[in-house]
Amino acid sequence: MKNGLEDVIAAETQLSDVDGEAGRLIIRGVSLDHLVSTATYESVAALLLDGLTERHFAPAELRPWLGEMRERLFAHVTALDSELLALPAVDVMRALIARLPDEEDFEAALRLLAAPAVFLPAILRLQAGNDPVAPDGSLSQASDILHMLTGELPSAEQTAALDAYLVTISDHGLNASTFASRVVASTRAGLTSSVLAAISALKGPLHGGAPGPVLDMFDAIGTDGNARGWLGQALDRGERLMGFGHRIYRVRDPRAGALKQALRPLVSAGQVDRQRIELAEAVERAALAILKERKPDRPLDVNVEFYTALLLDALGFPRESFTGVFAIGRTVGWIAHAREQALEGRLIRPRSVYVGPLPKAA
Repeated sequence: MKNGLEDVIAAETQLSDVDGEAGRLIIRGVSLDHLVSTATYESVAALLLDGLTERHFAPAELRPWLGEMRERLFAHVTALDSELLALPAVDVMRALIARLPDEEDFEAALRLLAAPAVFLPAILRLQAGNDPVAPDGSLSQASDILHMLTGELPSAEQTAALDAYLVTISDHGLNASTFASRVVASTRAGLTSSVLAAISALKGPLHGGAPGPVLDMFDAIGTDGNARGWLGQALDRGERLMGFGHRIYRVRDPRAGALKQALRPLVSAGQVDRQRIELAEAVERAALAILKERKPDRPLDVNVEFYTALLLDALGFPRESFTGVFAIGRTVGWIAHAREQALEGRLIRPRSVYVGPLPKAA
């Protein structure tokens, strides 16, 4: 028995491989470095879903189907009321997704790919006191998300940055939310149930609910010169440095490098606060130096949260929405794993070791 199932093999998968020692992520036979420089959300979704539903399709077909589905799902936004909108955005999104039919076919998968992309921007606008913006099915998924968020067509650099983010976090091995998705799928409960279980796991601060505090850390540090002192004091208080360290990676998280690269065109085009980026780079340098000094036996490097926070902030997403944006990108991975489990796996039923009291002998 291993607490937290550390290193326990629970599934075989053809979807993604996380090599923590080498700092490498492979998604269906393609390295992340290559994928993020060439793929769009639609193409990586087609890659992950290929052969896992009853419908065979070319990657180019997915974009118009997703666009049409986004337009259809916009009608669900009318179900939002003041009581729901008082909840955190990810909880509101989860509630709207729960309205969708719980089926296992390609149509169900398409609904679930489109749903968070439509629901989250509408929720954020309504929570800010603005009217939601209807989807434009002629746009790509990334472009339409930003269009629904701001009411304006995004720049090419902004669309490319969000595409890079959605591709980068599309799948990542048997993490907590993906495992939750597979457990539910093994019961044949339906794809909506699998996605709802995954979102519920994702929102926890030990999994996907942490990128926002990276920005809180930047705000508290303020300027480059304060970085080392502030970080040292945080470690003295026993606090974790947000955006550093990972359960699997023993070297730099490859997704951090991909997202840092995705920010560069925004910086070059003057579409992001350059001082914010320079502060982040100063914090990164200071944190890596002080962690090496203070914790030389622990391999702590930059993780995906660090540059996720910068990228999503640059694109106009409020920090309290970051978990929901993560769910937009990861849903395709959850669905692919759920389908793989349903097609090839058994009902997941591990055993526990009882350590409680025993009944007294008669």
